[in-house]
Amino acid sequence: MTTESSTQTPDQVREEVRSRYAEAATSAARGTGNAEINSALQLDDCCGPASCCGDDVAVVEAFGAALYSGDDQQALPAEAVAASLGCGNPTAVADLRAGERVLDLGSGGGIDVLLSARRVGETGFAYGVDMTEEMLDLARANATKAGATNVEFLKGTIEDLPLPDAAVDVVISNCVINLSTDKSRVIAEMFRVLTPGGRIGISDVVAEDHLTVQDRAERGSYVGCIAGALSRAEYLDGLAAAGFADAAIEFTHEAVPGMHGAIIRATKPTA
Repeated sequence: MTTESSTQTPDQVREEVRSRYAEAATSAARGTGNAEINSALQLDDCCGPASCCGDDVAVVEAFGAALYSGDDQQALPAEAVAASLGCGNPTAVADLRAGERVLDLGSGGGIDVLLSARRVGETGFAYGVDMTEEMLDLARANATKAGATNVEFLKGTIEDLPLPDAAVDVVISNCVINLSTDKSRVIAEMFRVLTPGGRIGISDVVAEDHLTVQDRAERGSYVGCIAGALSRAEYLDGLAAAGFADAAIEFTHEAVPGMHGAIIRATKPTA
């Protein structure tokens, strides 16, 4: 289930992702708004003169801070909200409970880690993993501004998580797994770090099953969270192959024709 851009090596894709999200972190830190950051990352790749996405507003609404409630946005530093580049709100669907340990894959500016930390409370803990130094710096600064003490941001890739086996109860992620060129490894790593009985609550872009890899590439770029997306069947097959049970995918809103923001849930069996 390795997915690559047709014209780039996996290393080139990763470096392009790192570079573009470093730019987003720098922009958020200096006060650039979420819509402007989304435009820089998404619209110039996906919605050029031969637009695949419709008008600009549609893309901005499909990604970013608009997908969080006003209460969630107001509870966090503005820089964390501005750096939100996801396709959903995984903390709203992961059913987090007090005392749980949560891991956010590709934690960016820290919005989902900080929201998770609030939900699990002082007896719980929230980790974020990101490969981009600029995002880590921004997330740590946002945690300080928010007064969050039950969080830690770790440098690493989602294909090789810097946590031991059975370290967390819940794994969340927001529009990041589609950026990986080795999604089987990511899913296996989620399974490894979860405790038995642990669960995933992920927001991601997922394609309808009839779309080929070429169809997806024609609808948008890899770094724009479109070309690298899995189909629903590919996602479910990958989760089953890793050992997950009770997997389900729910489409929530259309990002581009035939491709949707989606909620992915699954559990790690207890035995």
